Amino acid sequence: MKKEIRSRCGSILTAVAGVLFILSCSVVLVLNLRQIYDHDVHALDLADQVNLTEEQIRENYDALIDYNLFWKEVEVLEFPDFPMSEHGRIHFEEVKRIFVGIQYLMIVSFCLLIPGLWSKIRKEDYACLKWTAILTLAIPAVLGAAVAVNWEWFFVAFHRLAFSNDYWLFDPAADPIILILPDEFFLHCAAAILLCVVLGSAAAGIAWRVLERRKRKMR
Repeated sequence: MKKEIRSRCGSILTAVAGVLFILSCSVVLVLNLRQIYDHDVHALDLADQVNLTEEQIRENYDALIDYNLFWKEVEVLEFPDFPMSEHGRIHFEEVKRIFVGIQYLMIVSFCLLIPGLWSKIRKEDYACLKWTAILTLAIPAVLGAAVAVNWEWFFVAFHRLAFSNDYWLFDPAADPIILILPDEFFLHCAAAILLCVVLGSAAAGIAWRVLERRKRKMR
């Protein structure tokens, strides 16, 4: 009985590590997937919003992304072509703390997932993969429904939950960087993250089915 309880607890802990890895990895992947912004710069005519070329706009965006990647070691955020208010600087510092935390979460969850998963696979106990797939899929289902129903509400609610101030409400006159960061771009990023999460869930589910089928054939 105790052995069975330990096995289930191990499966749950491994599944939790798997869920956290898929979620954090999806965010980090999309954060680095600059092709989304490259597309939106042209598709949303962002050059019409500011007196800059598309190449200059991308340089300012790259400066923002590099600032949020801990391995880039960018301590101070400076935009090549935009001024920044004190409130803007504080907000970007808060955003960086969140993204850096997610990046470290990805690393830690991966380091916990691999030994746990390896141990379970050696014992031919694949339940952790099934639970990883189920739990991971539940999250984009809920968030995706909220985004589909009312993106603006979801965007505002997320910011109010994530930040303890209203510095995320940019004044274009003081922080013109917001002119090249439209809501549509964030919607596209959210959709890309949800897609990555779904793919991660599908990968875990497929792996579970394949391994279970192989185990039954060997018996």
